[in-house]
Amino acid sequence: MANRVVIDPGHGGFDSGAIYGDRIEKNDNLKLALAVGQILTNHGVEVLYTRREDVYSTPLRRAHMANAENADLFISLHRNSSPLPNMYSGVQTLIYDEKGIKPVAAEIINGELEKVGFNNLGIDIRKDLPVLSRTNMPALAVYVGFINTDADNALFDNQFDAIANGIANGILEILAKIDETANQTHTYRVQVGLFKMLTNAVNMQNELSLFGYEPLIVPQGDLYAVQIGELSSLDEAVILEQELKRLGYSTLLVQL
Repeated sequence: MANRVVIDPGHGGFDSGAIYGDRIEKNDNLKLALAVGQILTNHGVEVLYTRREDVYSTPLRRAHMANAENADLFISLHRNSSPLPNMYSGVQTLIYDEKGIKPVAAEIINGELEKVGFNNLGIDIRKDLPVLSRTNMPALAVYVGFINTDADNALFDNQFDAIANGIANGILEILAKIDETANQTHTYRVQVGLFKMLTNAVNMQNELSLFGYEPLIVPQGDLYAVQIGELSSLDEAVILEQELKRLGYSTLLVQL
């Protein structure tokens, strides 16, 4: 099954985004999004767009569109802007938090654009953007240079194909990492107790042994966890957890 990516050209319609002279952000975003999407399509990726023309859609609706398509990755493309012209220069990628693959993905995209010639301004955490906070899949907002910085605009225009290829190559690398993670096997245990005193953990271990289980005592800092199982199937781990709950134990499913 092909990977599915949603590309979001930022702004659109009455929402022009940043403006610098006769340059309008929404137009740069759309041009770049279509170019990146075509490269990905040529590589067998299923690409969906939140817009393909100059129309407006709310950020929340864009997130809902991506969720409805059960996409593997969401990429929102933008140009940055500063209070004064030629004040800053470079690429920056925004993410909601540092969980999962998001920070690695942001570094990959920034690195690809740095190769093209942009300054790498790094990663920023943003909690207030629905396209990052309300998407179910890893989501990035990539700001490809400053629209009110002449050097960045020259780079955007003169190296446009290299920029589009760089972003597409970064996305392909991210998708490969997502697939690799999905194919990894995990081991599961069910935790039934966490104690400050080792003697209490031993008592629970002995109690569970009477039921025919083989519990382990696992040190966790200054605490001692009592865990059962070395299961490679999540379904089997859930069955074991339900079984222990019926015996009256408070449980926690642990992925190793």
